[in-house]
Amino acid sequence: MVFTIEEMRPVRDGMTISRNSRLGGITQVTYFSMGKDTSISQESYDRMTMYIGAYGCGQFVIGKDQHTVSLHPDEAIIIPPKTLCGMKTSAPEGLVYTELILEKENTMNDLVKAKEVLNLKELISYEEGSIANVDIVHNDTMKFVLMAFDEGTGLTPHRAPGNAILTALEGTAVIGYEGTDYTLNAGESFRFEKNGLHSVTAKGRFKMSLLLVLE
Repeated sequence: MVFTIEEMRPVRDGMTISRNSRLGGITQVTYFSMGKDTSISQESYDRMTMYIGAYGCGQFVIGKDQHTVSLHPDEAIIIPPKTLCGMKTSAPEGLVYTELILEKENTMNDLVKAKEVLNLKELISYEEGSIANVDIVHNDTMKFVLMAFDEGTGLTPHRAPGNAILTALEGTAVIGYEGTDYTLNAGESFRFEKNGLHSVTAKGRFKMSLLLVLE
């Protein structure tokens, strides 16, 4: 089905709530929601972490000097291993985001700088008559990829070797999945099961992110 991360983990007043996405076990993918005026104390992981904004706005408090950056929908931030990171929100709508705890050995695109907020749509450009693809970070068990489809382009039906979540960043596309078509608009997501037959057809220009868990 077509869904939003906010629907999967709705904001509740005064509460911070997490939900396991069940995409994989080695790569831990968790949905978080934080109500207004809630916080998560600084903590560190031995593994690299990535946070992807889905709804609302919140502040990430990074490092011993407690440097603060804001995270909005369709933005992401990567935190190096053993780096303190906490979250807080004061916005009335709260904050919803996805947390990825990654393998220790990762390959990161040179476009990406750790501890800096990334506007995902701006990291990839449209190419005339083509489909553009940028790997943001990957390891043996996962890939996080951005794709830009020029008008009239698409992916023919194929199967992926792992569970995946596709999120529309800009424009509209039709997702074919196991014989049924679904319209996906900016801000909406779609989940593929491992080996599920799927296709992507852009309706005009279309940008998306793809989180593929290879387990």
